[in-house]
Amino acid sequence: MTLLIGRRQLLGAGAASMLAAPAILRAQPLFLRDPFVLGVAAGDPAPDGFVIWTRLIADADAPGGGMPMAAVEVEWSVAEDEGFRTIARSGTALARPELAHSVHVEVDGLQPGRPYFYRFQVGSARSFVGRAQTVPAAGAALDRVRFAVAGCQHFEDGLYTGYRHLAAEPDLDFVYHYGDYIYEYSSSPVRIAYGNLRERVREHRRPTELQSIDDYRLRYTEVKSDPNLMLAHAAAAWFITPDDHEVENNWVDGIPQDDVPPELFALRKRMALQAYYEHMPLRRAALALGADKPIYHRRQTYGSLMSAHFLDTRGSRTDQPCQDGFRPDCAGVDDPDAAVLGQVQERWLNEGLGASRARWNLIGQQIMVMPLDRRTGDEPEPIRNMDSWAAYTAPRERMLERFGRTGNVVVLTGDEHQNFAGQLRRDRGQGDPVGAEFVTTSMSSGGNGSDRRAFTDRLKARNPYLLDTNDQRGYALCEVTPQTFQTQWRVVDQVTTPGAPVRTRSTFVLEHGSPEIHGS
Repeated sequence: MTLLIGRRQLLGAGAASMLAAPAILRAQPLFLRDPFVLGVAAGDPAPDGFVIWTRLIADADAPGGGMPMAAVEVEWSVAEDEGFRTIARSGTALARPELAHSVHVEVDGLQPGRPYFYRFQVGSARSFVGRAQTVPAAGAALDRVRFAVAGCQHFEDGLYTGYRHLAAEPDLDFVYHYGDYIYEYSSSPVRIAYGNLRERVREHRRPTELQSIDDYRLRYTEVKSDPNLMLAHAAAAWFITPDDHEVENNWVDGIPQDDVPPELFALRKRMALQAYYEHMPLRRAALALGADKPIYHRRQTYGSLMSAHFLDTRGSRTDQPCQDGFRPDCAGVDDPDAAVLGQVQERWLNEGLGASRARWNLIGQQIMVMPLDRRTGDEPEPIRNMDSWAAYTAPRERMLERFGRTGNVVVLTGDEHQNFAGQLRRDRGQGDPVGAEFVTTSMSSGGNGSDRRAFTDRLKARNPYLLDTNDQRGYALCEVTPQTFQTQWRVVDQVTTPGAPVRTRSTFVLEHGSPEIHGS
């Protein structure tokens, strides 16, 4: 054991575990190591509070994180100042073994539109301090909302240098993470990415593809141990949604990509999504272990300035047509019964956009909406990414029609491991513009990259609504005012060695009332 717990207390916990519920360790356990090695995080901010998260670990290499099979009582506190002189809220929570000794506290009773500081303590061990901003009051007149966008953080492909720079960005109201927090792939000394042989920058301790809940938990433990990622979590509250690699590459609505019986994949998916919940600052509604489709879509309004809608494009989607991958169009692309969001979520989005009176409507989601023709040579037929909205004509056109009636819609996307900026047009990109899309590059997936991939000029020529693209790593920084929506591509030159500086590669501006994108 790596916990210094009294013999009587340990025997009591063991006896209780042989009966019904695990014991609750209230006598203060003393840890030989820092139990907060995964840091702290806040998420899902609201006008009156947010979720605060941590997970207790005694030994990262031991089963169950080296923790006893008993619930451990954890103290938490939220303060108005970083020195914790004025405590706003405090209490205790149970870190339960059923959820890997993670803690999710839904803090309420706070004042809107101001920063707070939070921390955890168990025994004599205390976490470092995190910062989170509550959402302004409904209808409040705001001059500005400022936030960052990030995702696709393959641990072995590169260092999380961008997260250190993101954490230093001033006055962030929140961070939006679009998904691919972990990758389920097996490890090898080298791998082929985008046609290039690439050595691993760092390697996972368990090299096999993830299958069991212990596999997924260990992968999160490794990823969340990164100090730059911990800094970014501690800097601001996050809105966070999963994409595919939190379970399996390109999975949709319970359909595995490998030749696995659906009932076995359903078990894997539930274990993967439980591990995801255990390591994210999510509200309990997202757990939904007994449901096939956990709740990851949600909405938050920032005064009268911005209504933000965060979507889930995996859990209710029909299978990718044309055998998935990058392929020429087939009949399945125009299937009228195809779905990306599913009926419930699509209706939820339509109702939210119809009721919105905000100056701007933000759509945070995972897969590209622009139906790019991906041809880079002399191929006779357009080539699409079948794991994007381009392969789902009917639901895509319904969504864009709603965007056109709403106005001032900006879509923020990930998944592509590149930056893209372009207009959203109806009729497969040939119609009138109804909004803008900014695709944010990966944090590390794909390695260093370059300023542009080969054949970028051909890609832009075939897709006139595409303004620009970039193939470096980093994040996006967005600033919203009543008059403008500005997006900056913040990139680092390399992620294979530490310490790369960050720079603004491009700045794009939308003016309220117009879908035209200015800048480069």
